[in-house]
Amino acid sequence: MKKVLLVSFLAAILSFAAFGQFEESQIKGEDFEKLKVRLGADFAMQYQVLDHFADSALIPLGTGFNLPTANMVIESLLAPGIKVNLTTYLSSRHHNETWVKGGYLIIDELPFFKSEKIDRLMDYLTLRVGDMDINFGDAHFRRSDNGHVVSNPFVGNYIVDAFSTQIAAELMFRSNGWLLMGAVSTGSLKPALAGYSASSGYTAYDTHRELAFYWKGGYDRQLSDDFRIRLTLSGYHSPNHHFGSLYYGDRAGSRYYLVMNRVTNSPNDVDITKNHLSGSWSPGFTDKNNAFMFNLFSRYKGLEFFGTFENMNATSLAGAEIDLSQYAVEGIYRFGNEEQFYGGLRYNRAWNKSDQYITRFQAGAGWNIIESILLKLEYVNQNYSGFTSQYGADAGFKGVMVEAAISF
Repeated sequence: MKKVLLVSFLAAILSFAAFGQFEESQIKGEDFEKLKVRLGADFAMQYQVLDHFADSALIPLGTGFNLPTANMVIESLLAPGIKVNLTTYLSSRHHNETWVKGGYLIIDELPFFKSEKIDRLMDYLTLRVGDMDINFGDAHFRRSDNGHVVSNPFVGNYIVDAFSTQIAAELMFRSNGWLLMGAVSTGSLKPALAGYSASSGYTAYDTHRELAFYWKGGYDRQLSDDFRIRLTLSGYHSPNHHFGSLYYGDRAGSRYYLVMNRVTNSPNDVDITKNHLSGSWSPGFTDKNNAFMFNLFSRYKGLEFFGTFENMNATSLAGAEIDLSQYAVEGIYRFGNEEQFYGGLRYNRAWNKSDQYITRFQAGAGWNIIESILLKLEYVNQNYSGFTSQYGADAGFKGVMVEAAISF
């Protein structure tokens, strides 16, 4: 019985890291006997061969290894149907020192109430609460998260990256493939009680006045042994905040190091911790933000499709109107006796109402040498249009990225 519980615990964890996985399956606690702890880690390293160009002066860009990144993960079954997760960034591009990403509880059962009615209700419900990567949209399940890159078949994430850790509580209902989630969060990766600026002096911040609300509804079903489909629509609504971070919450940094850094004759031009989102398009911190994301995932045998469309309408901290949209489509084909090899294409386009847009094409291939070791190769070509004040009329970057990853 102990072996069964341990195997099911590890299988749930490994399945979450695999391609095509989204929310974790419910934890069943019938066989729980005592507290069990799992220590895991993620490690990733890239070799970068990229060139960038613009009508304005950009820094010279060499080829070589990027700073290796690593995560440490501690997970534990605390009680029947209750699990805790703590993730630490051991090294990242934006913060070279070790620091905690976040931690949360997943509650699929409430054994301490000793109620059959509550037990039956919890067969359909999952509560997740803590300081965590919020479950807005489905794209965040297929992105690279510092050292954890095995969920992303490519090297880079989306141009516009909806990712933020926030103190939040999420309640999800699941039944016969249907899912519905409602959630509330603090709206920012950086909790604060007060702030100061030279122009306005001191300001007190009240969490209850700056709450953000988000939700997800959809359908996810394995229709046959060979065919699975998942369709979701998500929304995020933050009416007022001093530091809204949904589109400025990646504290680890972009995989494309130093691309498009302009010459300012400063050491910051070549400091990887500065402009850590190079190659991405972020509106920065926002005051108010209304965002929607639509996702479609399907898999037939070894062929996968994943699509995203999203739009955000927001105001900056200075009060400027922001309207950003993007779509991304990708196709992946997995092959080999254990589908240990794959190849795929992704096209991503982001634009605003000021006739500015960025396009990115990625062609990738990968090899799962063993279950915990992945080798990736990517060709990327990104182009900018309408960014004349920054780069002139013609700008972009392209080249090859090689990434090696270990996750266990």
